Amino acid sequence: MRGQPLLWFAPPRRALLFFDEFHVSRSLQKLLRAQPWDVRFDTDFCGVMKNCARAPRPGQRGTWITKPMIEAYACLHQLGSAHSVETYLDGQLVGGLYGVSFGGFFAGESMFFHHSGASKVALFHLVQHLKSQGATWLDCQMMTPLFESFGAREVPRDDFMALLKEATARRNFEF
Repeated sequence: MRGQPLLWFAPPRRALLFFDEFHVSRSLQKLLRAQPWDVRFDTDFCGVMKNCARAPRPGQRGTWITKPMIEAYACLHQLGSAHSVETYLDGQLVGGLYGVSFGGFFAGESMFFHHSGASKVALFHLVQHLKSQGATWLDCQMMTPLFESFGAREVPRDDFMALLKEATARRNFEF
């Protein structure tokens, strides 16, 4: 990877989850109450990334989460710019997500689950944490049925760039 440019894509539309539009379904409310979830932040960052790399992707062969990417994100994690949310049941990692954070900006990168709903629980707790830090939105990057069910919507690139500029000028989130 040395000497290769770091690519960043800014598509014409970006999926964002605004917290004042965050929809918690009845089934998620029930799920949050039904299991003795243990939700942790930043305790097994590489484990979350490796599980995300192995997560099935219908219609795709493989993943962009390669060993060099895991190593690069692990460095970002050590620097305090990449974070994970892990969901455990009976001491076992059963779901989670990871992303990058700069200033008051958090971009979700990938999610996985081994137990139904475990990644949704992680996302719920991430939103609650970010809200407690003063954040008002989360970058989902690409619209998926899951994010749409939570109330995410696509915004034009110019709107995203304005929100990004404002968010990155804020103080860093604490994890």
